Parts: sequence; C-alpha cells; structure tokens
Amino acid sequence: MNMTRTAHIARKTNETQIEVAINIDGSGDFDISTGVGFFDHMLEQLSRHSLIDMKVHAKGDLHIDDHHTVEDCGIALGQAISEALGERRGIRRYASTDLPMDEAMTRAAVDVSGRPFLVWDVDFASPKIGTFDTELVREFFQALSQSARITLHVHNLYGANAHHIAETCFKAVARSLRAATESDPRTGDSVPSTKGTLTG
Repeated sequence: MNMTRTAHIARKTNETQIEVAINIDGSGDFDISTGVGFFDHMLEQLSRHSLIDMKVHAKGDLHIDDHHTVEDCGIALGQAISEALGERRGIRRYASTDLPMDEAMTRAAVDVSGRPFLVWDVDFASPKIGTFDTELVREFFQALSQSARITLHVHNLYGANAHHIAETCFKAVARSLRAATESDPRTGDSVPSTKGTLTG
C-alpha cells in the first residue's frame, strides 16, 4: 500500500477554481473555504470524522447559485481520494455506518471498488437549509462517488430536521470512508479483490 497516501488537485473551469489537498492517513485537520457557509460546515464534518486531512479552497460563480461550486468540489475531492488511494492495496475496502444525530439516523455503506455508483435514498424535510439547497447534498455525493470511483449507498432511515439529516449523511459517509480505506493488517499489500485490481 502507498505509505504516503496524499494528493493535490487543482481544477479550473469557467465556473469554478478549486484547490484540494488531502492526506488519507491524517487526523481530521481541515482548511475549508468554498464561499458556501453550510457546505463548509459539512466538509469540515467529512474531514473530522473520516480523519482525512483536507484543504478545500474554492472560488465559484456564486452570483448564479451554489450548484457549480458544490458539484465541482465533489469532483476535485473525489479525484484526490482516488489518486491518494493509488492501487488500493491493503485496504479493508468495505464499511458501513449507522449514524444518529438527535432525531435523525442515516446509514452509509461504501465499497472502494473502482466502480463508481451512488444509491441515494434521502428525503429532506425542507428544500432549504438557510440559503443552501438541500438537493445539492446529493449532487455532491454523486460527484464524489464518480470521481473517487467508489460505490456509495446512503439511506436516511428517519429524521425531521433538514440540517440534522444532511449532517448525518456527511458524518456517516465520513465514518465509512475512514473504515474502508484503513489498512488491513491481515492482507498486507494485496489488493482486496479476486480480480487482482480495484482500479477499474
């Protein structure tokens, strides 16, 4: 397994300019600035509870709306995770988490498979959290799963408060990513697949 599982991604389009740096084997330190306050808060949760050190700096066309910024951050962060994992040797690969927060409960399951897929079963109690569109939570995880090349299932079991529902999604994914990308001492440097590859 790559002993320095780090990556740096710079992404620039006509809509956004994004810089991402991560360390899979970090301690959950973060430096987040996207111009979207609620999204910053969610990315901080993703970093802290996955223990992935994250720097995410973004400048986007927020005069239009938050969509491009949120989606492109998902793309860049996913690319960084995929690059940092390399051949995905020695990892546990699978993990799932039931994550409670007050009245809300969300389950996230991940397979660091090399095959991108998102199953999303989350209904929000309201279309907005402050000024943030709740539909963008799915857009972020769609972009993340595609670019990180992971299979991700997210199911909100119940909840009433939209903030709590969103936060349980980010925290549940974070905890599952932490467990799935950890080194498995029983497998050494092998790829956890009978195919011999998890890179596509």
